[in-house]
Amino acid sequence: MNTLILGANGKTGRRVAERLTTRGVPVRRGTRAGAPPFDWERPDTWAPVLAGVDAVYVSYFPDLAVPGAVDAIRELTGLAEKAGVRRLVLLSGRGEAEAQVAEDVVRAGSVEWTVVRCAWFNQNFSESYLLDPLLAGDVVLPAGDVTEPFVDADDIADVAVAALTEPGHGGRTYEMTGPRLLTFADAVAEIAEATGRPLTYRRMDLDEYVTAATGDGLPSDVAELLGYLFGEVLDGRNAWVGDGVEQALGRPAKDFATFARENRAVWLPAAQLAR
Repeated sequence: MNTLILGANGKTGRRVAERLTTRGVPVRRGTRAGAPPFDWERPDTWAPVLAGVDAVYVSYFPDLAVPGAVDAIRELTGLAEKAGVRRLVLLSGRGEAEAQVAEDVVRAGSVEWTVVRCAWFNQNFSESYLLDPLLAGDVVLPAGDVTEPFVDADDIADVAVAALTEPGHGGRTYEMTGPRLLTFADAVAEIAEATGRPLTYRRMDLDEYVTAATGDGLPSDVAELLGYLFGEVLDGRNAWVGDGVEQALGRPAKDFATFARENRAVWLPAAQLAR
């Protein structure tokens, strides 16, 4: 089964592509550097990359909440139908109204679909915008006492691979979370425990955070997206644990403490690792 991975360089897409390749499944990486190339900002690249594909993993960049995302998913789904795609797995966001409209678009199509609806990733702490503050020992975010069931990207990839390659996942929406609720301060404390480093967590006003992030060189659209996620989505609406991992795989989701222990070397300064 030829499988197209859109977002093959991202946190989940990269993992999905690696797992499929290990299984011997032919993979087409939907990236700007791919052959043929794929670019969300160039709809003329979409049909060629779908040609001859049986299954598609869709990770929209930067997020399904941004303007134009729903229209892009609608057009892509229509092209997938015309290309004869049989399975489509959509990476979605919990508590995002726009993301759930995109889910409905996929559900309304003729391609067998699976929705993988996710909370904040554990890997935001190890592979994304929170890595540098953790290396510096001081994390500042506009997040207080609201809890999140952080989910591991490895779990997401395992579920996506199952949905792409195995029967029984069509027409399912999996609520992907970790097994317990944590505040961002709790998560930083667990990383401190795993690494043995003193890490501090401070809360900042949302507007100040977005302004500071932009001033530090973060693209304005990314800073605005973080403002939306912290200011609107992180309001308690997702403060409950789902069982999507267990439903799809028959095993528990990875706990944040396990993630922290497995990745402790990522947050240790080079001088400490050299000892």
